[in-house]
Amino acid sequence: MEEKNFWQSHSEHYLEMAFDTQRQERISHPDGYGKRTGDCGDTIEFFLTLEEGCLRFVSYQVDGCMNTNACAATISCMAEGKDLDMAWQILPETVIRYLETLPEHELHCAELAAGAFYMALADAEKKAKAGKTAKTP
Repeated sequence: MEEKNFWQSHSEHYLEMAFDTQRQERISHPDGYGKRTGDCGDTIEFFLTLEEGCLRFVSYQVDGCMNTNACAATISCMAEGKDLDMAWQILPETVIRYLETLPEHELHCAELAAGAFYMALADAEKKAKAGKTAKTP
């Protein structure tokens, strides 16, 4: 009975992102890299590949729960194809709204994912200003 409740109590967006592994990839020499570990112990890493100032590929690695994966996958999907200025506008609230059924006691997962993503964006901007290529994290 509990399994049926799980599937019925979550939105299609949440389920799609929670089980998405399409962009889970560690990139060597990313143009931007960010990593955060939350108080809950979950860790998220983002790897950004830029082309002409736009996010061509956004991948991530998660060591944590399916809620954390759902948030990281959502950010990855939302960010790809955007320029850096637009990517900064992806907020934890944006992720929460998209997922629709992220459990209230797991909202910190969206904040954790956004924080790691912002670190990757800041790293990409810093490297672009310095005119240097990214180093392996």
